[in-house]
Amino acid sequence: MNKEDQVIMTYRNLYNKMVWLNNFKMKDCFNGYTSSEVHCIEYIGSNIDPNVTKLAESFYMTSGAISKMTKKLIKKGAIESYQKPDNKKEIYFRLTKQGQEIFKIHEGLHKEFHERDKVIFDQVTEEQFDIMLHFIDMYSRHLDAEIKKLGLDIKSDKSNN
Repeated sequence: MNKEDQVIMTYRNLYNKMVWLNNFKMKDCFNGYTSSEVHCIEYIGSNIDPNVTKLAESFYMTSGAISKMTKKLIKKGAIESYQKPDNKKEIYFRLTKQGQEIFKIHEGLHKEFHERDKVIFDQVTEEQFDIMLHFIDMYSRHLDAEIKKLGLDIKSDKSNN
C-alpha cells in the first residue's frame, strides 16, 4: 500500500474509531436522537439565524434532507422555527429549552472527549500541528475543487436556490 492510501485508510480508521467510541456516551445521553440530529442542534445553538440553506451547506446534505430533520426536531420539541419581521420568506431555527439542554450536554461530552484525548494532543508540537493542519487544509481545498468540477458545489448551489 502506498503512503497516500495509508494516509486515507488511517484517517478513515481513526475517524471511525472516534465515532464508535464516542457513540457509547452519545447513545446514553441522547436517547431518541440520532447523531445527525444532535449535531444539527449543536449548529443551531452555535450560529446566528440558522436556516435550511446554512444547515445544508454545513452538513453537506440536501435542503430536503435538512427540512426532514428539522421537522423531526420540531416535533420532538428540541427546536422551533421563526421568521424575522422584515423577511417573511425565510424560516430560521432556534433551540427550545429542551434543545438548550441537549446542546449543553453535547458541549459537556465534547469537553469530556477532549480531556480523554488530551494525553495524545499534549505530545504534539506546534510544528507538528501546523504540518497536519496545512495538509488537511490543502486536501480539503483539493476536494472542494473536485466537487466544484462535478457541478456539485454545495455552497454555490444552495445560495442560488
